[in-house]
Amino acid sequence: MRSKKIILTGSFGVGKTSLFNQFIYQEFSDKYLTTIGAKVNSKTVVTEKGDVALLVWDIAGEITQHKVPEAYFLGTSGIVYVVDLTRPHTFTAVNSDMAFLKKILPDTAIVIVGNKKDLVSDEQLVELAQKMPIVWDYITSAKTGENVEKMFTHLALRIF
Repeated sequence: MRSKKIILTGSFGVGKTSLFNQFIYQEFSDKYLTTIGAKVNSKTVVTEKGDVALLVWDIAGEITQHKVPEAYFLGTSGIVYVVDLTRPHTFTAVNSDMAFLKKILPDTAIVIVGNKKDLVSDEQLVELAQKMPIVWDYITSAKTGENVEKMFTHLALRIF
């Protein structure tokens, strides 16, 4: 079985820890606890190409990824970049963060995730898509679990 390192990153408060907990433990909590440093756990994903053990890193949120210690990114095979659908200002750093991430990890698969779908209407999603400076790959809800497993499985297939 292959083992791959995945990093959850994005601005603070976008739901990285909630996505982490939903994926690893199938749990959700309304309590907001800021991540200090990094939280790491693993889960095996079954794909059509074989099983992949994903070592998932939930790293502390920053307004810009330039402030995250580069050591956190060493050995990374995939990145989940999360924005908050209820806070469009979390979209503002996407382009600069993507440029930074692609510079330090040029061969790493990246998925952009709009999280907190349970808090926005379909009409709001259409409006947000028009404002987003880059297209997201998945729209998830860490609360309901919608698309969380699917997104991680898709990323596992891309990096297999």
